[in-house]
Amino acid sequence: MSYKFNLTGKVVVITGAAGVLCSAFAETLAKAGASVVLLDINAEGAQVVAENIAKKGGKAIAYKANVLDKLDLESCKTAVLAQFGKIDILINGAGGNHPSATTSNEVWQKENTCKSFFDLDEKGVRFVFDLNFLGAFLTTQVFGAELQSGGVIINISSMNAFQPLTKIPAYSGAKAAISNFTQWLAVHFAPKGIRVNALAPGFFATSQNKQLLYNKDGSLTERSKKILSHTPMNRFGVPEDLAGALLFLADNDASGFVTGIVMPIDGGFSAYSGV
Repeated sequence: MSYKFNLTGKVVVITGAAGVLCSAFAETLAKAGASVVLLDINAEGAQVVAENIAKKGGKAIAYKANVLDKLDLESCKTAVLAQFGKIDILINGAGGNHPSATTSNEVWQKENTCKSFFDLDEKGVRFVFDLNFLGAFLTTQVFGAELQSGGVIINISSMNAFQPLTKIPAYSGAKAAISNFTQWLAVHFAPKGIRVNALAPGFFATSQNKQLLYNKDGSLTERSKKILSHTPMNRFGVPEDLAGALLFLADNDASGFVTGIVMPIDGGFSAYSGV
C-alpha cells in the first residue's frame, strides 16, 4: 500500500525558515500542497526560499520576523491572517548556538588559554536559551492562539535533549527545555484537538555547524570522527532525511493519535552505547 501525504488547503507557518533544515521543511510541505509562510529575521534568505518554492509551482510567502519580539510576531500574524484567513500548522524551527556559549574543550582543563565553563559569557548563554526556548514559547503564544481542532504544532528539538553534548551547555539545556515544553503543550492543547510533537535531529551537516565538523581542507575534524564512530549508519544526516517524519507528524490522517512525542532522527546515534 502506498500512502500519499496531502496537505492541500493547509496553511503552515515556519520560523527559522531561511535555515538549511527549515527551508527544506518548507519545500517538503509545499510539495504536499500546503501554503507555506516563511518567517525569519533574515528576510532576504526567507524570500529566496519563497521564490524557489514558487518556481516549482508551490505557494509560499516570506516575512521578516524576530521570534524574540512578540509585537513583531503579532504583526506577522495579522499579515498572515489577512493573506490566508487561517493557520493550520506551526513549526517552531528558529534556533541555534553561539560561540560565546561554547567551551574550547570537552572537559575542564586548567589552562588559561582555553575557554572553560567558567569563562562562558552570560549574555551569550542567555541569547542561546532565549532563541531556542523563549522564541518557541512566544511564537506558540502568538500563532498557536489561531489553531483550531486539527491544528498541529511541531517543535524542533535535538539529540542534545536526550544526552547533552560536550562544549555546548546552553544549547543542550535549551533543547531539553523544548522537549519538555512539547510534552507540556501536548497535554495542554489536547482537549482542543491540537497535536504537539517534536523532531529531534541527530548530526546534520549545515552551514551553522560546518566549521565544527570539517577542517578548512574539507577533511573531518576530530569531533566529527568521534560523532561518526558513534553513529551506526556512519554518516551525517541530510535535510531529506527529515521529510518523511515531518509529513507524518503534520498529516492528521497519518498521525491523528500521536501527540507529545519527541522523534529521534539520528542514524542510530541514540541507540549505540559506544561499545
